[in-house]
Amino acid sequence: MILVNGEHTDAIAIADRGLQYGDGVFETIAVMDGNPLLLDQHLVRLEAGCQTLAINCPDRTVLASEVANCCRHAARHFKSGNAVIKIIVTRGSGGRGYRPPAQTTPTRIISLYPWPTTPKNYATEGVTLRFCQTRLGINPSLAGIKHLNRLEQVLARAEWDDPDIQEGVMLDVNDQVIEGTMSNLFYVKANSLYTASLKQAGIAGIVRQQIISLAHKSGHCVTEHTYNQDMLLAADEIFISNSIIGIWPVKQIEQHPFTIGPVTWHLQAALMQMMCGNRCAN
Repeated sequence: MILVNGEHTDAIAIADRGLQYGDGVFETIAVMDGNPLLLDQHLVRLEAGCQTLAINCPDRTVLASEVANCCRHAARHFKSGNAVIKIIVTRGSGGRGYRPPAQTTPTRIISLYPWPTTPKNYATEGVTLRFCQTRLGINPSLAGIKHLNRLEQVLARAEWDDPDIQEGVMLDVNDQVIEGTMSNLFYVKANSLYTASLKQAGIAGIVRQQIISLAHKSGHCVTEHTYNQDMLLAADEIFISNSIIGIWPVKQIEQHPFTIGPVTWHLQAALMQMMCGNRCAN
């Protein structure tokens, strides 16, 4: 199911600036039992991204209504009622050249996908990571937002096709660890939680923020900072997160094994409980 500006179609204008320049933002939302998880948080981030790019964001009630339409479709047509919704907002169509027209009508695209069939043991037994050669550029004005320009992640993900490696770790041009190709990255040292500062590069994930909040509530010290590859490999525990996978523990990075420890297990359980509460509340 695909809605473009509320219409059932899979076509957009050739002149759309999302296609021409990646001029837009997007959100990926988990749907469980027909309910969109953390929808308010996703829409707030979408609005913030639009504001950063000076795009007139579609009304939140319109987006929520179209998301609800997709969720009803998922409940009727997908056996589990679980699905993935992707929202894209572009600046809309404009003339040739980088300069945005003074007046544009944003394009909103909402698409529905079946829930991915990843092995359940990724969440229980952990996943294997590798370090990517592709580096993330430094750009404070775009750091944190989920804009459509994702060529760095595309190139990084193209570096491997080994099915035994589930994710790649991305560093910036200064060799600081930032995130995974599709995830945020956390590590534990001496019972404290650490994750990358995203002031220069990276995406501020919705689940990342939930994990930080849950960790604070559990009494764990949480530090957002710059750190390098050696510091990551010296960690006691490592895990990755995003809105679809929740938390996956890391059992290995290249040749370095890791133990799935108590902080990871606790936060994974707390996140699942919070998601369940969110699902039941919708």
